[in-house]
Amino acid sequence: MPGMLQGKVAVVTGSGGGIGREIALMMAGQGAKIIINDVGASVSGEGASATPAQQTKQLIEQRGGIAEISTDSVSEWGSAQKIIQAALDHFGRIDIVVNNAGILRDVIFHKMTPEDWLAVIGVHLNGSFFTSRAAAEHFRKQESGAFVHMSSTSGLIGNFGQANYAAAKLGITALSKSIALDMKRYNVRSNCIAPFAWSRMTSTIPATTPEQQARVAKIQAMTPDKNAPCAVFLASDAAKDVTGQVFGTRMNELILFTSPRPARIVHRAEGWTPETIAEHALPALKAAFMPLDRSGEVFSWDPL
Repeated sequence: MPGMLQGKVAVVTGSGGGIGREIALMMAGQGAKIIINDVGASVSGEGASATPAQQTKQLIEQRGGIAEISTDSVSEWGSAQKIIQAALDHFGRIDIVVNNAGILRDVIFHKMTPEDWLAVIGVHLNGSFFTSRAAAEHFRKQESGAFVHMSSTSGLIGNFGQANYAAAKLGITALSKSIALDMKRYNVRSNCIAPFAWSRMTSTIPATTPEQQARVAKIQAMTPDKNAPCAVFLASDAAKDVTGQVFGTRMNELILFTSPRPARIVHRAEGWTPETIAEHALPALKAAFMPLDRSGEVFSWDPL
């Protein structure tokens, strides 16, 4: 039986390991030819190695799939174009872009350096724009194509010590919605996944107390492959009517997220002064304030 992605060509950035590798493997298993893009850097973005991408290629080929490698960085326009060009050079077309490449530079906001900020924005947000933009011209000409971008509940909800990462990840949801709006006329779709998984990028979670150790054990059960089915579905023709959405994948839970919409509105015919805002608007609006909560508090139950 042909796979859901038979005849399609997919670029998966950051697919040398973790979630990216699992998406590449499942997409290959569903019939897509894969460009494995990975610079082989550390979690914080240092160094470079072709080994992770080669390991993914080996796994795909062992299972009868077809893949080639690109070690270009997503974070520069010129090199991002080369990633998309690799798909055209090797396989003659491009149908799917999965923007998964990422790095972490977690640090509390008042100690975050400009370098920490720029590096993370450069890979996640700029990288998602550059690879998507490079593919967009081909998608427009062929009047088909699918983008799958990786967001995070750190951006959708919030987290400590991740101002750079959270800003990038929420920015990606707005980028995706904009692509969905601008390219709908060309039958091009764009969606986000906020994945939950134990991977190289979450292995720094503290596990000193028994409670923390129990929590980490539960997170470790959320293996990266749990995120792959949603990515394959969103890239396939079965999702032809799905665009501009943000999904969450958590163990065996699938989550659909809302985007910010007006929560409460107050009106005053004669206009507002700072004093009347304090006296009247604040009490009326306060009940609908967004709480200062974190992802772990919103997803308070154990992964199912």
